[in-house]
Amino acid sequence: MSDINENVMKQANAWLNGNIDDESKAEIRKMMEGDQRELTESFYRGLEFGTGGLRGIMGVGTNRMNRYTVGMATQGLANYLKKQFDGPIKVAIACDSRNDSDTFARITAEVFSANGIKVFLFDGMRPTPELSFAIRHYGCQSGVVVTASHNPKEYNGYKAYWDDGAQLIPPHDKNVIEEVRMITSFDDVKFDGNEELIEIIGEETDILYLDKLKKLSLSPEIIQQHNDIAIVYTPLHGTGALMVPWCLKNFGFTNISMVEEQAVPDGNFPTVKSPNPEESSALRMAIEKAEQEGASLVMATDPDADRVGIAVKDNHGKFILLNGNQTAAVLLYYIFRKWKENGKISGKEYMVKTIVTSELLIDLADKYGIESYDVLTGFKWIADIIRKNEATKTFIAGGEESYGYMIGDFVRDKDAVSSCAMIAETAAWAASQGKTIFDILLDIYKEFGFYLEGLVAVVKKGMSGADEIAAIMERFRNDPPAEINNSKVIMIKDYESSIARDISKGIESRIDLPKSNVLQFFLEDGSKISMRPSGTEPKIKFYFGVKASLNDIADYEAVRKDLEGRIEKIVDDLNL
Repeated sequence: MSDINENVMKQANAWLNGNIDDESKAEIRKMMEGDQRELTESFYRGLEFGTGGLRGIMGVGTNRMNRYTVGMATQGLANYLKKQFDGPIKVAIACDSRNDSDTFARITAEVFSANGIKVFLFDGMRPTPELSFAIRHYGCQSGVVVTASHNPKEYNGYKAYWDDGAQLIPPHDKNVIEEVRMITSFDDVKFDGNEELIEIIGEETDILYLDKLKKLSLSPEIIQQHNDIAIVYTPLHGTGALMVPWCLKNFGFTNISMVEEQAVPDGNFPTVKSPNPEESSALRMAIEKAEQEGASLVMATDPDADRVGIAVKDNHGKFILLNGNQTAAVLLYYIFRKWKENGKISGKEYMVKTIVTSELLIDLADKYGIESYDVLTGFKWIADIIRKNEATKTFIAGGEESYGYMIGDFVRDKDAVSSCAMIAETAAWAASQGKTIFDILLDIYKEFGFYLEGLVAVVKKGMSGADEIAAIMERFRNDPPAEINNSKVIMIKDYESSIARDISKGIESRIDLPKSNVLQFFLEDGSKISMRPSGTEPKIKFYFGVKASLNDIADYEAVRKDLEGRIEKIVDDLNL
């Protein structure tokens, strides 16, 4: 028996002999007697906080999401909070529509309260951004939302937040893990809650949150003139079902149509292969409804309503999906322009994007005299910049290519609720000029250059998958290509070593960001290639960005095809 198998059996037997329920013990015995591979996958390691917190397949075992791993994570977080804060400690807790999310949220509340911590627990599913808002509103030191975001139905997760309403960053994330590792028995977890310390919150918090969102509006008079633009929205069986339509109506929009089949909360996500607005299939039913009803804008949010994908009509009247970079460009272009027109730019404003997001956002900010920051992937890093600057500068907006956007700083995570409202407002603004969102995108491309992006995700599941992903990164790190698609590599940025190598000049410089397992190659023709193992899923992502001039909008199709061909050649050259 190998060392790993010995470790697996040791962990499985520890659970069998521990203080867990009989149903879980029966499941472990079943795996021991039959499915050895499933036993290994369930016990070969413990779940750890990644870029998005705790996330995994639901089931029995150390490497699965269940009441015990959730309890241990909560106990570790509770222990850490007690070391970090003097006096009373408060936390807020929310969950999405996934199977067992409400159960895990309740267990989290009970463990916190059993540790003498005051809990504000939402009375039902709520968007992740509202949890971030609640932490700040109720003066909490931490918070938790039970969600696996846009992952398939087998998954669930646990995002932990700090007192600023942002997800954990170093040293807190690693320190919480260390606290969890010190829990060697389920008996160390205080599961018996104190109901006196658990306060249920609901509509009163919703109203406060939505009132804040409404203040983001920059063109209420334009919305009043174009409040009947036809919008089709789908929450993909998730938490946006109540809050997004409510927010749109608060802004003044009156012609909102829901995909009724997908408005029903359901952790099995029966109408979609995956509840991910980044995937075209997730928006299929919404687009069909929009075509039937003559709508001009389609929006879809993921189960915890922090990401939004949109479809708009192109110059042929056909619905097309915008990628995350395109939506960010249109949204930020509108916001920056209105801030300028409204006389709100003083020179102390800034925006933040992630390193794998389009450079077009920097061009937009530069035009309007807005400072730009590049950060590592994940909104926790955008929130970190806000925290550092909140006394001296004004954050306008930020975003990342993976369909997440944040406007204003009262929520410290990506917010699809506010994004849906501001995207609709952008559509109304475009309509006031006799244009569509697609027309605005073409205007941006003509002025700033046609930026096109692509993404390839290579999935490597299971225990061996992590090793395969590590090998891929090691190959590109130790033996980087001299050229890609017949264009010289002129700059390599290695965020793990914090070194940027300007190959054309033969000089090195330091990258002033936390270390992260990310590589970037910049080519002579202006292309940008980034590679990054996911922190929450068993995959490695390759991001591609190319650029060309668009001198005439009539040339859009030809230039787009040329750029798409360039991305395809880069992918082929990297043997992905």
